[in-house]
Amino acid sequence: MLDAKITYVKGLQFVGDSSSGHALVMDGEPSVGGHNTGPRPMELLLLGAGGCSGMDVISILKKKRQEVTGLEIRVKGEKAEEYPKKFTHITLEFIVKGRNISEEAVKKAIELSMNKYCSVKATLEGAAKIGFSCKIIQE
Repeated sequence: MLDAKITYVKGLQFVGDSSSGHALVMDGEPSVGGHNTGPRPMELLLLGAGGCSGMDVISILKKKRQEVTGLEIRVKGEKAEEYPKKFTHITLEFIVKGRNISEEAVKKAIELSMNKYCSVKATLEGAAKIGFSCKIIQE
């Protein structure tokens, strides 16, 4: 079981401590009472989706002996207009850099992550439509 502790600091600032021993600051924007000292909780959801799938994709591509020199995941979330303003659409764009990278290997790695391995994506997919794309940059 994973657990976390979130502690109020001031304004809208909170510190989250994870069971793995890491901490991060969350905050709101000044217009709503925050001090802009950390990401917003909804941004953390997007970061979690990108990080989770990125770990999957890199692991799979390494197993496929692909010479990856870089991976960037750009995650965009569209929110509903009305409260609770949840994400309605999330898109992930995978930008893979490397030498002699197989397009087939990249697509397969992303599909495996998105459809089988990424637990964050699996958790979010009932709440929002999730799409993905990829671009390969040969170096």
